[in-house]
Amino acid sequence: MMFALPALVLIPFIGGLAAWLVGLRGASRAAWVSSLITLVLMVVLLAQITISSFAAGAGAGGWFAHFSMAWVPMLGINVRFDLDGLSLVMLWLNAVIALPCVLLSARNVADRAGLFHCLLLATVAGINGVFMATDLFLFFFFWELMLLPLFGLILIWGDAGRQRAVLKFFLFTQGSGLLMLLAILGLVIVNQQRTGVITFDYFALSQTALIAPIAPVLMLGFFIAFAVKLPMVPFHAWLPDTYAASPAAVSILLAGVLAKTGGYGLIRFVVMLFPQASAHIAPLAMTLGVVGILYCAWLAVAQDDIKRLIAYSSISHLGFILLGVFSGTRIGMEGAIAQMVAHGLSTGALFVIAGLLEERLGTRDMSKMGGLWPAMPQFSALAMFFAAASLGLPGLGNFVGEFLVLMGTWQVSHVMTFFAAAGLVLSSVYSLTMMLRVFYGPKKTESLAPLGAPSVPHIAVLGVAALLLLALGVYPQPVLNLSVPASPHVVSIAQEQAQ
Repeated sequence: MMFALPALVLIPFIGGLAAWLVGLRGASRAAWVSSLITLVLMVVLLAQITISSFAAGAGAGGWFAHFSMAWVPMLGINVRFDLDGLSLVMLWLNAVIALPCVLLSARNVADRAGLFHCLLLATVAGINGVFMATDLFLFFFFWELMLLPLFGLILIWGDAGRQRAVLKFFLFTQGSGLLMLLAILGLVIVNQQRTGVITFDYFALSQTALIAPIAPVLMLGFFIAFAVKLPMVPFHAWLPDTYAASPAAVSILLAGVLAKTGGYGLIRFVVMLFPQASAHIAPLAMTLGVVGILYCAWLAVAQDDIKRLIAYSSISHLGFILLGVFSGTRIGMEGAIAQMVAHGLSTGALFVIAGLLEERLGTRDMSKMGGLWPAMPQFSALAMFFAAASLGLPGLGNFVGEFLVLMGTWQVSHVMTFFAAAGLVLSSVYSLTMMLRVFYGPKKTESLAPLGAPSVPHIAVLGVAALLLLALGVYPQPVLNLSVPASPHVVSIAQEQAQ
């Protein structure tokens, strides 16, 4: 099982290189095969963990798998991966989102397809590394690795305004990443002064993070980096332009998984690593989460561009993750993780819908759409399903996450719960307005006749996402049980066996 962890990084990376080398004809096939192998490996990993946990009679939580090898011994840097329930759920989300990204881009990308798939899969590999790395230098390495290919993807294949969007993306992500690097180095130096040992090991540094006098300052470096990636208001300015200018597959990956690395980082490296310091900023973080829910929902209502509407709605719903993570309650944390999964599926699906509409109609302007339901009834019904999921309809995954977050927030602040719930009213407004403007009403374009039915891959991708959201909404307990984050102060059984 231990070698499965580095394989989750190497397989997409090697698949991307293969796609680049084979050129136009075989690029999509190489990318597709590597994504499928990654998904199969995830199935095997989940089966082994389930069997092992059942045999040991273990409950929720804890570390399931461990891999470590020396990298730069002089500086205490190792290639170290550890897997707990939170990592496993996020890896599954990445695998499920990456496969349709590869599938749909094979149809839409003809120019330098090999390079496109190489950069796309390098991003997927970097995200997998972020979800498993427990050496802080290795974590930062993957944090940057998942961003660099995105610059090329947006700059080369993006829409109008991509230069401005990618510049914003670069400044926000690299600036905040530098703060995190300084925080990592500060924590390593404080630990070296305390113990005489230079190490970047997450578990070894966790004790220093608890007692270091400058822990609040170090925690802020991590917090800002993850708040930018989530993104949290007021660090959200990069997101609408980036989502709008990105090609369809990149928008799906950005909204479906990349934003969740911010939520993952807040849990793993802020709340779990600096519990006392993070408790002091919890009221501020929760307040900004509520502000983001209301402010971005209001901005979403005012949009004509369908991709920008989805982008602002995404920021609004991500505010619930902040509320849940910093509520200090178990139910709130469970809700935040469930919201990350549901939001990834529903928002990714909405970007699939927006990408197909732009491809068929040549516009993202909803004022130029209308009356699409008669021409595309199956596609329109699926769009209605995901609009309902986005507004938090009971029985779907988004409702579970938002409800649990509100329950956890209620234990902390009734006022914040009230305003966060008010954001759900606005989400109903922009979700249903989008449906009315795009799929109902009179025809506003002459291009309806040649639209035809969506392709089988589009329907298959949306259908699978709908089934997963329905399963999460009807029976969320397996995901809630599995996704419990493990403490940095508990050594994994796998690591003990390795030693």
